[in-house]
Amino acid sequence: MGVRLSRRLQRECTRRIGKMASFYMGTIAWTRKEIELAYKDIGDYGVIGNLLTVALVGIDGSIDWYCLPRFDSPSIFCAILDEKKGGFFKIAPTDTCRRQQFYYPETNVLITRFLHPDGVGELIDFMPVWEDGDPTEGHQIVRRVTCVRGAIKFGINCAPAFDYGRAQHTVEIHPEGAIFRSDSLHIGLSSPIALTARDDRAEATFTIHEGQTLTFILCYRKDEAALLQRFQSDEEIFKETVSYWHRWLSQCTYSGRWREMVYRSALALKLLTYAPTGAMVAAPTTSLPEQIGGERNWDYRYTWIRDTSFCLYAFLRIGFTKEAEQFMDWISARIKELRPGSKNMLQIMYRIDGQHELPEETLDHLEGYKQSKPVRIGNGAYDQFQLDIYGELMDAVYLHNKYGTPISYDLWMSLRPLLDWVCENWHRPDEGIWEVRGGAHHFVYSKMMCWVALDRGIRLADKRSFPSDVGRWRKVRDEIYLTVMSKGWNKDLQSFVQHYDTDALDASNLIMPLVFFLAPRDPRMLSTLEQTKSRLVSDSLVFRYRVGRAADDGLMGEEGTFTMCTFWLVEAMTRAGQVPEARLIFEKMLSYANHLGLYSEEISPTGEQTGNYPQAFSHLALISAAFNLDRALG
Repeated sequence: MGVRLSRRLQRECTRRIGKMASFYMGTIAWTRKEIELAYKDIGDYGVIGNLLTVALVGIDGSIDWYCLPRFDSPSIFCAILDEKKGGFFKIAPTDTCRRQQFYYPETNVLITRFLHPDGVGELIDFMPVWEDGDPTEGHQIVRRVTCVRGAIKFGINCAPAFDYGRAQHTVEIHPEGAIFRSDSLHIGLSSPIALTARDDRAEATFTIHEGQTLTFILCYRKDEAALLQRFQSDEEIFKETVSYWHRWLSQCTYSGRWREMVYRSALALKLLTYAPTGAMVAAPTTSLPEQIGGERNWDYRYTWIRDTSFCLYAFLRIGFTKEAEQFMDWISARIKELRPGSKNMLQIMYRIDGQHELPEETLDHLEGYKQSKPVRIGNGAYDQFQLDIYGELMDAVYLHNKYGTPISYDLWMSLRPLLDWVCENWHRPDEGIWEVRGGAHHFVYSKMMCWVALDRGIRLADKRSFPSDVGRWRKVRDEIYLTVMSKGWNKDLQSFVQHYDTDALDASNLIMPLVFFLAPRDPRMLSTLEQTKSRLVSDSLVFRYRVGRAADDGLMGEEGTFTMCTFWLVEAMTRAGQVPEARLIFEKMLSYANHLGLYSEEISPTGEQTGNYPQAFSHLALISAAFNLDRALG
């Protein structure tokens, strides 16, 4: 009897545990669904800016990311990283409606349309540009609400969360709007309608009728008395901003098949430029994950030598010489700071004002985008040892000397020690282009870019008859070349590999023909190209490498395909004469852009944007691929 009772109890326990498990699994699934609904897709944002900072504006009319007074400052709104604690500024109809978003032609002025049975409304968002302005002096986000047809009831809700949601603030309601005060920063919201305070936010509802326009201005200024003042008529500010972007874009010399996408990429790159120094951030966001729920979350609001050097190439290709000139001034300042005998001659990245320290910390109070932790600020890779940056830098200097302005004697004399340093250090292992955290290796890409550094130095010295140790540079350059060809080439795979001690492939080797290390149709390059397409490509999208034992990067989880690498594939195939296939892959890649033509760092397995957004590397690679593919097509 005891045995039978025991079995009965076992069956009952099993039944109840099964029910409980089903209940909790359902709860977990529902929670996951709620999380998905609470956050917009990364690609559901447009971006506006003033060459000092940017704001991300969702297709629902909510500003969910905005840092003041510059790109790498603490955020005012960061709901994209925590929908409850992050803060936001939303203007949208109170009822459900269809939404559309586009840019005013050839500008960075964003228009969000709300299509409702009772009417059609438009929200025009932009930031006036004072190119030579003081980043601490003033910023404005102008939000113009217009009713195109009928009448629509809107709601406005401004809920800042200063210092990534860590700082407390108060809200004061005035006849002209509201002022939000924290210990370190004050912002004002000018409003044509009466606002009310609720908790630590300002809100209101209003009905707008056909032909009517209401303008709200979020303002940051040193002078508190000016926080709620309007400096010009709304229409005048709008026209001046549109005119600024039209004047800037008129310099573009590209008129090929993909003019609209190249224009949008150029405008995105300009938005990522910090006007006071000419530095460019890799992306204006932090910790947008490479894999939802994963740990591959980084702060990209800094200036990488590598990224900006590639951007200089992209800008020069399509006629923007001023940006190239500004970057050369910025890099010249970094070179003058070098201390002989230092561990690295150059850091791989700096703050946008040139500061060296970027200590990394995690914001544990934020849940992260769709609960992807950790949320990081700062970037611990700033003191990594990466050899490739000297190749990208010297290639940029060479191209600037060729297509822009001839470099000065003083700059050349600052560059000479860098080339001597490369001669002495190229043989060392490093962390590589992808900034792996799994230890240093002899990365093929890094060695190749050391070759590029010396090759461009030799060309510059010969072209300009600069004083130099060309004999030594040539000897070391040739030694690097032979080493890469022997140790970087895997005979069994018939391909160049990621580093000397692995059989893993790496998409960075697609750069070889682009920097003239190998001829595009060299048998080894063609074989590497085919192996890359076979092992790293998924329906035209390219993985930078396959995460796993052979390509251990020291991190958990997976990642998506790298947008930049797909454009590299297009360009390598174009140069190899595989133009029809390259064009098809290029057109497919264009279909993965978001509704505004913008790209993040990666594309997820289901086609969504992942990683920080918008990504400079993605857009500069698009420009280069479009330029060279268009030229190949005639």
